[in-house]
Amino acid sequence: MLCPHVVRVGLKNVIWRIFHSVKTKQICASTSSPRAIECGRLLMPPIRKSLYQVGLCLTLWVLHIPFLQAGQNLSSDQEEKATPAAGRSIFNSSCAGCHGLDGRGSDKAANISADTKAQHLADAQLSGIISNGIPGTGMPAFHGLNEGQVRALVGYVRSLQGKVEERALPGDAKRGKELFFGKGDCSSCHTISGKGGFLGPDLTDHGAAASANAIRDEIVRSPRAPSLGYRTAVLTTPSGDRLEGLVRNEDNFSVQLQTKDGSFHCLKKAELRNFEHLDRSLMPANYRELLDDSELNDLVSYLMATSATSKAVTPRKKEDDDE
Repeated sequence: MLCPHVVRVGLKNVIWRIFHSVKTKQICASTSSPRAIECGRLLMPPIRKSLYQVGLCLTLWVLHIPFLQAGQNLSSDQEEKATPAAGRSIFNSSCAGCHGLDGRGSDKAANISADTKAQHLADAQLSGIISNGIPGTGMPAFHGLNEGQVRALVGYVRSLQGKVEERALPGDAKRGKELFFGKGDCSSCHTISGKGGFLGPDLTDHGAAASANAIRDEIVRSPRAPSLGYRTAVLTTPSGDRLEGLVRNEDNFSVQLQTKDGSFHCLKKAELRNFEHLDRSLMPANYRELLDDSELNDLVSYLMATSATSKAVTPRKKEDDDE
């Protein structure tokens, strides 16, 4: 598809040429034309031809309007996608490798969640660091992120720092907790505040930057493709047992599979009766049928409330304090 801006410029050039061709040439160009009408020093072309050209100009101009609107809609769509909810995804894929999923740093990068210097940086300063990096350090420049994505990332970093505005919950967080550990069976794979399974992502801070609608859509989404780092597979062991779970490690000769009960199975590929990667996620795709609207709102509220209260946890004492 052609870029609307390119098409728009091309149409403008065509319209300009046609419009100016309507202007008559000077009398020296063709004084012998019997179809020309002399008007002062200029020759006027036939009225019928002029009207045809003017009509063509108007037609092209009308066609030009949808391309202009398409370009505006394209910009608005790009801006819409760069919401705070996208900040978490950008952070996990681009920043968590060094700063950690919770932003508390590692041996590779600083603690941007609890460090007071990072907390006191203005949003404009954080945006500049993300876009331009910090020369002489391990902080690279992320030139590939547009302005909206940078704003979304800054918003998520603020949520990790505990600077989240109070949001209205769509349901009852207490009932949502019961659903998470009960009817919804979410805790069999997901952990919240150290409780639950380890097969899926930790959801303690999942609702920190996402809206209620975004969390709800993620729960009921179907079909669901496995996210990065959560590839699924099914295999048959030499003894005939069928195992399905997450591929934690894999090379040309072996595979390490974690099943839903949390067990790890390290197997040689040559000894397997069958081994197949799956294109689907282990997370159920029937939550829209399993839970009604009220229950979904309660579950969403629990995820949002948990991400807010997790920031108020008292920090652990340093080992030096115990000595």
